[in-house]
Parts: sequence; structure tokens; C-alpha cells
Amino acid sequence: MEFIPVLLGLAGIAMAVYVYQLVLRYPAGEGKAAEIALEIQKGAMAFLKREYGILAVFVAVVAAVLFYAFETSHTGIAFLVGAFFSATAGWFGMYTATRANVRTTVAASEKGAAEALTVAFFGGSIMGLTVASAGLLGIGLLYWFWGAEHAEAIHGFGMGASSVALFSRVGGGIFTKSADVGADLVGKVEAGIPEDDPRNPGVIADNVGDNVGDIAGMGSDIFESYCGSMIATIAIAATMTTAQIAAMGEGASEASLSFLPLALSSVGLICSVLGIFLVKKMSDKSPEKALRYGTIGSTVLFIIAAFIVTLASGLAMSVWWCVVSGAVGGMVIGLVTEYYTGGKPVRDIAKSGETGPATVMISGLATGMESVVVPVLTLCVIIFTASSLVGLYGVGIAAVGMLATVGITMAIDAYGPVADNAGGIAEMAGLGEETREITDGLDEVGNTTAAIGKGFAIGAAGLAALAIIAAFIQTVRLNNEGFALDIGNPIVLVGMFIGGIFPFLVSAITMRAVGAAAFDMIKEIRRQFREIPGLLEGTGKPDNERCVAIATTAALKRMILPGILAVGAPPVIGFGLGPEALGGFLSGALVGCVMLALMMANAGGAWDNAKKYIEKGNLGGKGTETHAAAVVGDTVGDPFKDTSGPAMNILINVMAIVSLVIAPLL
Repeated sequence: MEFIPVLLGLAGIAMAVYVYQLVLRYPAGEGKAAEIALEIQKGAMAFLKREYGILAVFVAVVAAVLFYAFETSHTGIAFLVGAFFSATAGWFGMYTATRANVRTTVAASEKGAAEALTVAFFGGSIMGLTVASAGLLGIGLLYWFWGAEHAEAIHGFGMGASSVALFSRVGGGIFTKSADVGADLVGKVEAGIPEDDPRNPGVIADNVGDNVGDIAGMGSDIFESYCGSMIATIAIAATMTTAQIAAMGEGASEASLSFLPLALSSVGLICSVLGIFLVKKMSDKSPEKALRYGTIGSTVLFIIAAFIVTLASGLAMSVWWCVVSGAVGGMVIGLVTEYYTGGKPVRDIAKSGETGPATVMISGLATGMESVVVPVLTLCVIIFTASSLVGLYGVGIAAVGMLATVGITMAIDAYGPVADNAGGIAEMAGLGEETREITDGLDEVGNTTAAIGKGFAIGAAGLAALAIIAAFIQTVRLNNEGFALDIGNPIVLVGMFIGGIFPFLVSAITMRAVGAAAFDMIKEIRRQFREIPGLLEGTGKPDNERCVAIATTAALKRMILPGILAVGAPPVIGFGLGPEALGGFLSGALVGCVMLALMMANAGGAWDNAKKYIEKGNLGGKGTETHAAAVVGDTVGDPFKDTSGPAMNILINVMAIVSLVIAPLL
């Protein structure tokens, strides 16, 4: 049975390659559109090449430390495998997305909305299939070779995946938002030219940023949560007592409970593939309906498949109810996110723009803060339900249940940047109002799906991190009999407060990084408008490569400190203050990361869509004072939703998985 996840992982990668071949069959256009697409491709791949060069040095150093610190080489090998699979998933997903964007534009121009939706969604589906398949294949291979008896070594895989994810997400986020903020403030507000106008030197960098931040970065983000949930559940199963195992049903054993997360992720991948082709079949419907049917259909199929897997494994139905709680909870968090970033709160923020940018800021922050309530309560319900049914193992299984259909979830999220790029190419190539209307419609749905994806990613990261922390506690207890996280213990409280500091510290670092990088970008765009003859009149040609280079250098320079803090803090706290302090540290960081991530992601998404609501002609439309106020809100919201907010997901998972890796040494 252990070989099944490996085979399905290979089949999933083959399916991703097949979908990529389908995308390549669509025409890539010619002339201006093809030239612009090539510039985006070259910029995105150049950034990734430089980023991975820095990452390779970091991975080599950490791997050397792991080989030295542990008696066997298993943990170091697993770390390298995890880093390789995470980096490969991000690279392939972004490479294919930058080929799908122009094909979406051409399909919108020549064939209409249904064909454009198909191409854009297939472009995103490759990322989704690659993330799900690579995670299943990587962990499946390690489990096949080493089995449950070396579960502690598999933790290294999660650490490798998380390390790559942190740099990809933070680096990509700084790149994309420095370009976006610069292009918006100088282009829209100062020069008064439309979004994605070819005269704006920052537009190509902005489109490159959509790929490096929202595809490669988001893919790595979801990949590490997906793998983390499986690894944590395997780790918890390895620490369970005989009595706890017996309570799980007649077929329960350490081996069957360790294998269950892999089995669930395997059927989840199959359900994701079916969901992807359901969206294709319904592409003649409205985009939001097709995408929603695909997501809900995959989840329903997965719940049924999980029931069959649980029954066939001889496990108690309480285990299946844990899966259901995670799967349904993920949908609830997604729907709540959709409301706050696409419903009445967005229209209220837009309305507040009539009294200036200050009220836009106030209403947007209030919306973000309020949006935290229901998702966190949903996580509380999942945790309480799962732990009541089967203990800590249930929390891990609930996290697996939430993330098992990551193939379709990631596909719908990655669809957004592909559609956004398609609209940018259509505008810059001057393909006319009809084409732009179709790409704008796809982009509008893409904004909502991206917001839902971010909400889902936060909930999944929080639940996966909690499962990893539970595995950390269980592992430490094996080596330290009297270990307990007692809130009355001063050292635990000290750890909690230090942990609570970290989300704010990393948010401040990443926000400042975007501000500093955007400052450089704004100066460069202003210089080009001032010095390049005929640029604003449309007769001059902008220096796009210079803007891409500025964003790349700024992102790579400023992504290093958050990475060092995230990886270095757990060993410093654990070896310096002890395992109790480290347990408290993780608890404080978890609460702070989830709260801040939800607030920033939803406030940023609401500000973005409030601006777009006005740009559609509401409240006076473009060029008004109300629109200018909304642009200010969106500019602040950009690093909230695409840099600092997403960094929180990975921050807690990196710190949790590093703690789990070093737990046997404490």
C-alpha cells in the first residue's frame, strides 16, 4: 500500500504535464502581445533564477548543520528533498503560468469568454496539480523508504519545504508590491493614465510580480502547509500509546494511522483532478459559477472518498468526522473571506472614499479586524470537535482534510494572476474594449478567488501549525517525562510573549521593505517620465528592464532577514531557555500570526476591490476624488494582502517545523 501515494504523485505530475500540453495548443499570438508576454516571461524567470541562487546557499548551510547535529543522515536528506520539491513546484508552476497568460488574452480576443476562462484556469491548474503531486510524491517516497519508524526524519522534509516557501513568499511579495505601488501612485494618481498603460515603466514589473508573488510564492506557501499537515499527523501517530491506538477502531495500528494522511491526500488529488475537468466542462457558464462548482464538487467527492478510505482501513467513524470538520471548515473560511473582500463591506469602504482617504483607511482597517472573528471561531470549532473525537491526532487529520483537495484550491487561486496578466497584456497591446471587457471579467473573479485562496491558506496554515506544535509537544514528552506547558510557569509566559512579538516584528520588516523598494521604484518611474522624450505622449519607449531590476534587487536583499529570524529563533529559544519556553513561544506566535494574517489579507483585499468597484463607474468612477482616496487605500492594502499577511502563514509553519525537527535534541 505504501507505493500508492508515490504512483499517484507521479500520475499527478504526468497530468500537470498533459494540461500544460493542452495550454500550448492554444495560439500564443503575435506582434505586440507576444513581445509583451516575452518580457514578462524573461523578467519572472530572471527573478526566480537569482532568488534560487541565494536559496541554494541557505539550503546548503542548513543541510550541513542537520547532517552534523543528528546521528543519522535521514533528517538532512529529507530536508534537501523537501527544499528541492518545493522549489521545483514553484518554478514549474510559474514557468507554465507565464505561457498561459498571453494565450488567455488571444483566446479572449479571438474566441470569447468561455475559451479564455478555460485557458486561464488550465494555466492555474498546472500549479495546483504540481503542488499536490510534488507534496504527495516527496513524502510518499520518504515514507515508502523509511516507514513510520523514521517519522522524525520526515520532519526534515517539512523544514526544507517551509524554508523555500518563506523566501519565495516574502521575496515574491516584496517584488510584486514594490512594482504595483510604484506603478499605481505615479501612473494612476500623478500621471492620470489607466492601469496597465504601456507608457508606464512599472507595468511590466507589476505583471512579473503577479507571477513571482501570487503563483510561485503562493504555491510554496500552500505546499508547505499541505506537507506540514501530513508530517504532523504522521508524527502524532508515532507518539500515541497502545490504548489511544486501540480506541481508533479494529483496524487501527501505528502503521495504519501513520499512512492515513497519505491515503487521504491521494484520494484528494484524484478529486481535485475531477474538479478541474468539471470547471472545464462548465466553462460556458459564468466564471464564478464554474469555479465554485469545481471547488464544492471536489470537496463533496473528497468527503465521500474519505468515508470509503476510513471504512476500508477499519478505523472508527470518529476519524472520518475529523476529516469532515476540516473540509467543511475550510469552505466556511473561504466563504467568509469572499464576503469581506467582495460583499457589502467593500461597497461601504468605497462609499467612505467620498470624505477622503482617511475614512477609507479607517473603514478598511475596521473591516479587516472584524473579518478575523468568524474564521477564528471556525478554527476553534474544528479544533474542539476533532480533539474531542480522537484527541490530538484528530486535529492533524482535520488539517489533512482541509488541505487534501489543494490541487483544485491552488488551481483556482493561481487562475487569478493568469487572468490579471492576460488583462495587462490586452491593455498594453491595444486589443480593444471587447477583449479588455472579457479579461476584466475574468480578473474580477480572479480577485475574489485570490482573496478566498488567501483566507483558505491562512486557516490551513493555522491548523497545520497547530498540528505540528502538538507533534512537537508529544515528541518532547518522550524525552522529558515532566514536560508540561503550564501557563502558571513564568518561563512559559516569557516564551508566549516573545512568540507574540515575532508576527509584528516580521510584519514591520516586510512592510518597510515594500515601502523602501516602492520608493526606489517611484523615483525611477518619475525619472523616466521626465527624461525619456515622448513617453507620456506614447511616442517614447519605457525602460521596463530597469524597473524589473530595481524590484528584483530590493526583494532579494530584504527577504534574507525574515528568513534568518524564522529559522534561527526556535533553536535560540529552545536551547537557550528550554523546551517549555519554546512551547510557549510557538503558542504566542500561532495566535499572533493567524490574527494578523486574517486582518491584513482581508483588509487589503477589501481596499483593492473597493477601488475596482469605483473604477467600474460607481460613485463617480475613475478620475474623481473618491477614486483617488480608494487608490490610497489600495496602495496601503497591497503589502498587507500580498506581502506581510501571507508571510504570517509561513512564519508560524517554519518556526513550528524547525521546533519539531530539533525536538529530539532538547
